[in-house]
Amino acid sequence: MACISKSFNGTSFDAYSSSFPHHITQFRRRIYSNSITFRCTSIKISSSTVPPLPDNRIIVGCGMTTVDFLATVDRYPKPDDKVRTTSFKVQGGGNAGNALTCAARLGLKPKLISKVADDAQGRSILKELEADGVDSSFIVVSKGGSSTFSYVLVDSQTKTRTSIYTPGDPPLVPDDLSQSMLLSAFDEARLIYFDGMSTETALFVGQEAARNNIPILVEAESPREGLDELLKLADFVVCSARFPQAWTQAPSIPSALVSMLLRLPNVKFVIVTLGEDGCLMLERSTNVDGDIEETDVESFLEFLYKEKDDSLTIPTCIPSHGITGLAKASMEVVTKFRANRIGTVCGRFFIGTAEKIPDSELIDTTGAGDAFIGAILYAICANMVPEIMLPFAAQVAAAKCRALGARTGLPHRTDPRLASFLC
Repeated sequence: MACISKSFNGTSFDAYSSSFPHHITQFRRRIYSNSITFRCTSIKISSSTVPPLPDNRIIVGCGMTTVDFLATVDRYPKPDDKVRTTSFKVQGGGNAGNALTCAARLGLKPKLISKVADDAQGRSILKELEADGVDSSFIVVSKGGSSTFSYVLVDSQTKTRTSIYTPGDPPLVPDDLSQSMLLSAFDEARLIYFDGMSTETALFVGQEAARNNIPILVEAESPREGLDELLKLADFVVCSARFPQAWTQAPSIPSALVSMLLRLPNVKFVIVTLGEDGCLMLERSTNVDGDIEETDVESFLEFLYKEKDDSLTIPTCIPSHGITGLAKASMEVVTKFRANRIGTVCGRFFIGTAEKIPDSELIDTTGAGDAFIGAILYAICANMVPEIMLPFAAQVAAAKCRALGARTGLPHRTDPRLASFLC
């Protein structure tokens, strides 16, 4: 595991340092309180030194794929105003399409279940996905109608983007998908991902996936009809900052995450993405022996956030336990988290920080969350521990933000910025 330094209470634990390949010319040890950081410099990567891929790389995604018309402007226009674009790009988009493109560039073999029309936009969507290694043979092509597209305005001053979304017609419905088609898509699949957009179809596909014992990751942006039933099938959940409290009515995000694990007994972990503030993850612990310390979740997170070093610019992970090595050598410290008037859950919290991107390098945040999820899909297939998974996903999302559009900046697995996570 090249270029990894872990620390707990001021003591570092380096792993696999003796097996670092000779092409790594500099290794920097970084120790920052209770956080885990990654730093690689002067790395030369060739096809012969790229680390091995996960044993099972096949994943399935079900959700939206679009064409995005992206325009960068100096400022967002006022009503009846006219502004000139400073740059323009037409590119594939959509949550599922973006996340699977990211996963493909990282080395997975994604299959996408979606729908396009037999129009120019639909053909463009298919061509771009196939070029990136996403299997499009399970995308339904309708005769007539229109493919999904979005107009995206990127404000270069505020670094924000505004999307105007036009859904495709006709939409993907369960009748479009035969059981034989689904079984073919599920063949040897390690994981299936739902972007939570078309919940009726997602639930139909998810129920078939559950019958075939395929782990399920559900993305939850906002509460919508049918999403509750889909979440009950989930093994993993990644949600937006606003979703946990909106769905649970809890007073805070930490309490809401406890509530989510109580309402969703099959879920192994929930991650809430917080934009430039990183992410927060609650992992369930099931094999718990003996007496477990019970702690108020609000007080615990307040304490854990004090371990965050705001001077760092690179992604880090702050775990709620000590680290003595990598996955098989980790020392778990499980806590029983109590959320007032909600209940208790045994598990571990992790704070993931985002990379601090200089304003001069930050171009467009469109699809950053999709890139994060694409990296999480890879991390699950690679059996990454949270201490590595969260900084890895943050690094992938940060790379995406340095280019216009949801896909231009998505890194490939040979990208030197990812070397410390993949080796």
